[in-house]
Amino acid sequence: MQFLILTKRRLLVLFSCVLIGALMLTVAGSTASKVVSTISEERRIPIYYVDTEEKVCALSFDAAWGNESTDALLDILDEYEVKSTFFLVASWVENYPDSVKEIAARGHDIGNHSATHPHMSELSADGIRTEIDTCNERVKELIGNSPTLFRAPYGEYNNTVVETVCDQCGMYCVQWNIDSLDWKDPTPDEMVARIGENLCPGSIILLHNGATNTPDALPKIIETIRDQGYRIVPISELLPDGDYTTDHEGKMIVADTDTTFH
Repeated sequence: MQFLILTKRRLLVLFSCVLIGALMLTVAGSTASKVVSTISEERRIPIYYVDTEEKVCALSFDAAWGNESTDALLDILDEYEVKSTFFLVASWVENYPDSVKEIAARGHDIGNHSATHPHMSELSADGIRTEIDTCNERVKELIGNSPTLFRAPYGEYNNTVVETVCDQCGMYCVQWNIDSLDWKDPTPDEMVARIGENLCPGSIILLHNGATNTPDALPKIIETIRDQGYRIVPISELLPDGDYTTDHEGKMIVADTDTTFH
């Protein structure tokens, strides 16, 4: 009888071990599945700067609200013979159509900065597409062609935003690797120092047409960039032709190593 009781106990222990082992395998399998799923979901990153050894960079201005300084900025750019890129919100385009035409007439890029300046990463793919298409249509009505460059408001994006911009709309999704912080109203000297210290080949610099001290800082910014031996071009000229990828830092790397800049 003692032998029989001992056997039952052993069987119970063995059954418990098997049950625990099965549960552990189930949990491990579920965790592994999640890891594989996460790895397979490639993160899409916009263009922050361009992979190049050439000392070339781009100035860009976001325009979403006011228009008091646009003419002054355009005059300074003309004085220094610099072409840049203006990312415009559709509502701004509607409010200041003459300025849109003037920006284009003076040879600057016009980029798409959405229709209403929303948090794009909170929108559905259809909502993102509507924001982009609306701005493109407003710009095309005024200057005859649609933007090929898009910058997300607040710099916010996710895979859906990048995929919609690049894969559905056939546009470049562009960020920046140097933020002048002009929207925080630093002094002109602080803006100049920040840009000069962070400048690298292929840099894209963020400025705003409505920032208080940007007109005063712009001449010194241009001079500082040129003093370091850089050439300033619009973003459309900074981006090389050809198939490309972006690395974890947003560096644009063109597959064809023989590709040259415009």
